[in-house]
Amino acid sequence: MVILKSQLLSEFPDIKFGFSTKIGLNRNGPFFFNMSMTVKDDKDAVIKNRTAFFQYFGLGYKDVALQRQAHTDIISYVDKGGQLGESDALITDKLNTGIAISSADCTPIFVYDKKNKLIAGVHSGWRGTEKKILQKTLNRLYSEFGSSPKNLFVYIGPSISQKNYEVGAEVAALFDIKYTRQRGSKFLLDVNGANYDMVIEAGVPERNIEISKLCSFEMKNLLHSYRREGLQSGRALGVIVLKEPNAV
Repeated sequence: MVILKSQLLSEFPDIKFGFSTKIGLNRNGPFFFNMSMTVKDDKDAVIKNRTAFFQYFGLGYKDVALQRQAHTDIISYVDKGGQLGESDALITDKLNTGIAISSADCTPIFVYDKKNKLIAGVHSGWRGTEKKILQKTLNRLYSEFGSSPKNLFVYIGPSISQKNYEVGAEVAALFDIKYTRQRGSKFLLDVNGANYDMVIEAGVPERNIEISKLCSFEMKNLLHSYRREGLQSGRALGVIVLKEPNAV
């Protein structure tokens, strides 16, 4: 398996993070090393893919919380793994309970509170970004869990870059002009930039933020992309989990 890591999050021994790619278990196209049950991949293969990926974190299949992502601003607190209902952000403070964010172009964001020992994962496509789900997740960490911006570390994972993310005028109109660039009758939307600014506006120090430079659309041999492959696209999972500092 090829698993992407975060340099920022790798600094902390009490969490483990990884982002899956198309490469694993010698899977071939069209779906490759796919983590989603919602595409037309073989279900048994997906279970084996997930099981192998979760083992990297020292977790069993049922130790990871997965949500039904629907481009909402619903945020769920979880205290155990398993399949959840509809939401697009997860929070936990439980050891050995992984939280997973699915992506194939949308922006996946992972948050760690080093003082209060809690983690969050956010799925934010253009709809979630317009609804400010990341901002709402950070506000919930502040109001309900006593998080302080200076103690938060945020990784914005691989997603589609602005130069490859073409949207119509009706979508572009939902965003500040600083996040759009016109190309003909269409617009290029900077979803990552909008989410980064939410983190900064929430008071998180710039040094506590990392943005992946990988574009899911361009990395054809490495990353899944719905915009590139349509219904033939698989899905990646980013997983973050709280571990004992000396755990494997």
